[in-house]
Amino acid sequence: MTLTEQRKESMYKYAKAKLKRIPLDVQKEKYEQIKAAAVRNGESVNGYIKKAIDERIERNSL
Repeated sequence: MTLTEQRKESMYKYAKAKLKRIPLDVQKEKYEQIKAAAVRNGESVNGYIKKAIDERIERNSL
C-alpha cells in the first residue's frame, strides 16, 4: 500500500506540530542489551526506551 502525497503531507504536518525527536547514541553493546530486553518484554526498542523514561519520571515525581 503506497501513501498518497496528501497523506504524506498530513503525516509530516502532524509530526512537525506534535512530536519532538530525541537523538540517542549508544554503544553497540548497550544497544544489543536494550534490544534483547525489549524482545524479552515483547516491545520494540523505541517502546522499551519510552516506557523506561516514563517509569523513571514517575519514580522521581513522588
